[in-house]
Amino acid sequence: MSQIIAIDYGKARCGIAATDDLQIIASALTTVETKNLTDFLQKYFAENKVEAMVIGLPTDLRGNMSGIEIDILEFIEKAKNLFPEVKIHRLDERFTSKMASFFISQSGKNKKQRQEKALIDKISATIILQNFLEQKQR
Repeated sequence: MSQIIAIDYGKARCGIAATDDLQIIASALTTVETKNLTDFLQKYFAENKVEAMVIGLPTDLRGNMSGIEIDILEFIEKAKNLFPEVKIHRLDERFTSKMASFFISQSGKNKKQRQEKALIDKISATIILQNFLEQKQR
């Protein structure tokens, strides 16, 4: 099999998570500056077999799209051209940042570590990926 990666896309940086090759476990991978995301993915895909990407769908409580959605759609078009063999899925990312902050606070991290936005971003990507894996199993 091959991996699935998830991206918590942001204006400044993107959190990235990946599954193992058997697609059982979702793990936080890294955080990448958004301007370097395509370069990171090209290198990662060259070194790992990836079959799909899950990209967070940023909506508010009423289901309205966040302003970042325009940037995400542009990224998706670019990704489709660069990686035509990789399927792209979207998944609602509501509350993932709040959940990530909660999980980090429960992990015993100090206040400074809990407020580190890069850590929150990659944990958010992991939550997105785990939710995707759970939906896929149903």
